[in-house]
Amino acid sequence: MSTIRLGDEAPNFTAITTEGNINFHEWLGNDWGILFSHPADYTPVCTTELGTVAKYKSEFDKRNVKVAALSVDGLESHNGWIKDINQTQNTEVNFPIIADEDKKVAMLYDMIHPNADNKLTVRSVFIIDPNKKIKLIIVYPASTGRNFDELLRVIDSLQLTAYHKVATPSNWNNGDDCVIVPSVSNEEIPSLFPKGHTEVKPYLRVTPQPNIN
Repeated sequence: MSTIRLGDEAPNFTAITTEGNINFHEWLGNDWGILFSHPADYTPVCTTELGTVAKYKSEFDKRNVKVAALSVDGLESHNGWIKDINQTQNTEVNFPIIADEDKKVAMLYDMIHPNADNKLTVRSVFIIDPNKKIKLIIVYPASTGRNFDELLRVIDSLQLTAYHKVATPSNWNNGDDCVIVPSVSNEEIPSLFPKGHTEVKPYLRVTPQPNIN
């Protein structure tokens, strides 16, 4: 079992999925990615989660994000469960679900936490950038469904801060003001942030979001 930390390269793997066999890094290509595990097929919270991801597919597509789910169930189980998801959540599953019966990927990404459950995966989330680096890790207990609006918010922040010298403050949403990172000197601000800025404190400088008009 490996320990994965922010900034590490996302471990590559090959796997069987509901959309065919994949090499994870090749499948990601130059896009961002979300890999998320769910405890088991035919379970109530997971059914709502995967239905939500299917409905949000266009939002992930707009952000050049590929999404893959995983559990330690097999392909036949996944395919049967997809019918239930589509029926109960009024959607069509439109992303791959990885069949990880041998727990190879789950162990590679430390998705099984024995003190929570020694067989099933917890609700892990990994956001991966185009360089295959881990940019975010969140782990939920099996009983708590994820907030995919929050994951979209985080992706917006990650993509903004990857290309501009800003950080996003508490409760930031796309379109809100940002803070200028401390490494930017006051002399550099006019050229980097032509929309202007407000200095609240020397270390707290606020500017309009730079990547929107």
